Amino acid sequence: MVNQENEDSEEEAGEAGAQAEEQISEEELAAERAAGVSELPFPRATITNKLRKHLDKGKQIKGQVKVELNLWLGKMIERIAGKMNQNPYSYVDGSMFREAIEPYENIQDIEKEKERIIKQLESIKAACDVLINEVDRKFVK
Repeated sequence: MVNQENEDSEEEAGEAGAQAEEQISEEELAAERAAGVSELPFPRATITNKLRKHLDKGKQIKGQVKVELNLWLGKMIERIAGKMNQNPYSYVDGSMFREAIEPYENIQDIEKEKERIIKQLESIKAACDVLINEVDRKFVK
């Protein structure tokens, strides 16, 4: 029974902290206005909630992150819409969308390929170092 009460009070404290954090401080608003971002593409709470789903519990999200992610997502939509708009049709369908987002979906594959190439180059470098040592040892002046 005591454990249940402790858990309830911890949840309430966590929710209160999250609500307090969600409120935009005057400083953050002033910073946003100074940066010229009073018109964000998405509601601030939407961005915060999506971030919270994928971050560890208790992590604080600074206002700058919320604003910059919001602006970045807006730019991504502009790029994707521009790519889909290049089609001569009067509609936009799923295949056009998949084609437009393909470069962004393949980024993980590109990162894995980059890591593979770096490992391969490191092994070549190690082989070259061994050959240099052998040459130095055999052809001492």
